[in-house]
Amino acid sequence: MAEDRLKISRRDFMRASTATVAAGIAAVAPVGEAVAHDADSRFQSTVAVSLPINGVPHQLTTEARVTLLDALRERLLLTGTKKGCNRGECGACTVLLDGRRVNACLVLAASAHGREIVTIEGLAQGDRLHPVQQAFIDHDAFQCGFCTPGQIMSAVGCINEGHTASNAEIREWMSGNLCRCSAYPQIAAAVEAAAREMV
Repeated sequence: MAEDRLKISRRDFMRASTATVAAGIAAVAPVGEAVAHDADSRFQSTVAVSLPINGVPHQLTTEARVTLLDALRERLLLTGTKKGCNRGECGACTVLLDGRRVNACLVLAASAHGREIVTIEGLAQGDRLHPVQQAFIDHDAFQCGFCTPGQIMSAVGCINEGHTASNAEIREWMSGNLCRCSAYPQIAAAVEAAAREMV
């Protein structure tokens, strides 16, 4: 008889389990919503940022988490800087920050506040191309062209940093920029030619 009282059907067990889980969720949900709301209000803060880009000052109010790449492309509509991997592996988003090459996808816009930024749009002087841009054309250093803005910006940085003593050195210092079309020999030749002209 005691055994009959302890027998529970699967249906009764499932009903009791469901009711217990539902009651637990109902009790915890308001606390979870309050914590989520508090976290959102803390981390969704905005910052005022001054970005001098290509010699033109830009004032933005943006979320603190926005990258320089997203600020350039989505807020300022400077779409020459490309979004490739969005994690610093391809170099398509290379810009110059205070004269040094950086991957714009890895730099927060807020951390670039007040620092001089040069994008591909800022290289040419009127109708006259920058020597690196012209060398890329002369040496056919691109195919599809997607990586070209990042390659050119990295090449300018490479030349400015003085890493152009040999073809091997150029290849080493340009290795952070990927070209899926494999135009590497032409890219190195273009950087070599531009370096000779810029000296």
